[in-house]
Amino acid sequence: MLGSDIGIDLGTASVLVYVKGKGVVLKEPSVVAIDSSSKKVKAIGEEARLMLGRTPSSISAIRPLRQGVISDYDVTEKMLRYFIRKSTGNHYFRKPRISICIPSGATEVEKRAVEEATYNAGAREVAIIEEPIAAAIGAGIDITKPSGNMIVDIGGGTSDIAVISLGGAVVSASVKIAGDDFDTAIAKYVKNKHSLIIGDVTAETVKMSIGCAYQLPEELTYDVTGMYFPEGKPKTITITSDEALEALHDPCEQIVEAVHSVLEKTPPELAADIAGKGIVLTGGGSLLKGLDQLIEENTGINTIVAEDPMSCVAIGTGQFVEFLSNSGSKSGD
Repeated sequence: MLGSDIGIDLGTASVLVYVKGKGVVLKEPSVVAIDSSSKKVKAIGEEARLMLGRTPSSISAIRPLRQGVISDYDVTEKMLRYFIRKSTGNHYFRKPRISICIPSGATEVEKRAVEEATYNAGAREVAIIEEPIAAAIGAGIDITKPSGNMIVDIGGGTSDIAVISLGGAVVSASVKIAGDDFDTAIAKYVKNKHSLIIGDVTAETVKMSIGCAYQLPEELTYDVTGMYFPEGKPKTITITSDEALEALHDPCEQIVEAVHSVLEKTPPELAADIAGKGIVLTGGGSLLKGLDQLIEENTGINTIVAEDPMSCVAIGTGQFVEFLSNSGSKSGD
């Protein structure tokens, strides 16, 4: 059945779509541009992201997901339908079977909202998967064995931490501190220290260029242009990676504390497994320079960033349908 299995990483910052047999076929920002008066969608994805902070009053560019959950149901449904059609090219003979991920701390109401939006966007069958489970599968970890694996998935809106064994999360935590908070922290720091107002897109560029969670061996610099509010005109300043480190200290510390908290609640046998195997980081936020070193220094456990961390959740979500059908057939033997 052509296009029968699709996995969607429905993230606060971006949406990734995995199609069985093809891999990750789409990665676009979770942004929708809407006409304020008619409520009609003007653009979705990358095209809409480029409008952030640049739209006239008649158009608003919004993110329909906040901290990993749906904040605007109708817009999320339209965005999902658009991405599903774009990924499949409308060439499937019947509606696809879709697995979609949610943060591990999502409530039943939030789960139902995601499920309903996915059905309404064109799914014939929907499977909900928690992000850390999907991330582990996508990182190539065999989660079916009675052995502890620790995953720290740092997305745009949430960081999900879980100890996984025998196909499920034994201990987990979801904290609403992640990539978007890194951007906010940088913008706030630049405003307070340099009296310069910068937008989200600029703050994200600074994060990706010189942002770090641990002292870099060599200091980096980046030129930032924003509105210098004492004079009310544009100005360009140079900021350093040491300043970015200072700006990002608090959100990074909160993620480290959450990792510590999960470790403290982990049964001794599984904790011993993790001490031997290490901690695996996934998600776009794990690409922040030195975050793996910071977690390793604070936990004393070897910490690595998964290969292609941004795609892990999407890949794992796509493979989850197969995992479910395989485990179902085994239990029926």
